[in-house]
Amino acid sequence: MSETLAPEKVATENVAVMNQLAGRGVRAESPLYHAGLDKLSALNPRAGGVLLRELKLLGHLTLRGSQKNASFMNGCAEVLGLALPTLPLTSVEKGGVSIRWISPDEWLVVLPADQAYEVERGLRAAIEGHFSVVNVSGGQTILELSGPNACDVLKKSTVLDVHPSQFPVGKVAGTVFAKSTALVRRSGEASWELVIRRSFADYVWLWLQDASREYGLVIKS
Repeated sequence: MSETLAPEKVATENVAVMNQLAGRGVRAESPLYHAGLDKLSALNPRAGGVLLRELKLLGHLTLRGSQKNASFMNGCAEVLGLALPTLPLTSVEKGGVSIRWISPDEWLVVLPADQAYEVERGLRAAIEGHFSVVNVSGGQTILELSGPNACDVLKKSTVLDVHPSQFPVGKVAGTVFAKSTALVRRSGEASWELVIRRSFADYVWLWLQDASREYGLVIKS
């Protein structure tokens, strides 16, 4: 267990839980808002070997806790509607909620943005003992790669072995991606999700454009 974990249940009333949803009159902008992907999707060709889409403005919660803490494991399962994956490099998904295994005591939960606040509050109320839940929604985004040449682009970008025998659907792995980093998840037979940091979003976007050039890149809205 990491020494950074704090006993949050001891003084729940002192924990600041903020609703990060933009209020009325406030425009929410994804990390790639400036790239105008929606406009590009209307202009690009309809066919290509690589399809790219930003899964933008979702809720991202980082969970830390011990698998030996029954309150943590049971509380997460109750609030999230599915149990945390405990096998290394795996993920689980149900409805609009997906959970990625990061390490033996860390998970990333991705869910609709309008659910993140209540889910965080629910977790804090349901769990006892040492644990951590942090809303990191504003600090990262997800790029979805799909199509017949998506694997070819990944082979240019990372040292991961992305062959289906080594990287089946549902597997998750953190890796160097070009000169940045990404948390890679195989979401389907021909689809992949890259969780990337906000500060590197523009770099990864430019990299993927170049890496996909020979196959034809289609932007999806």
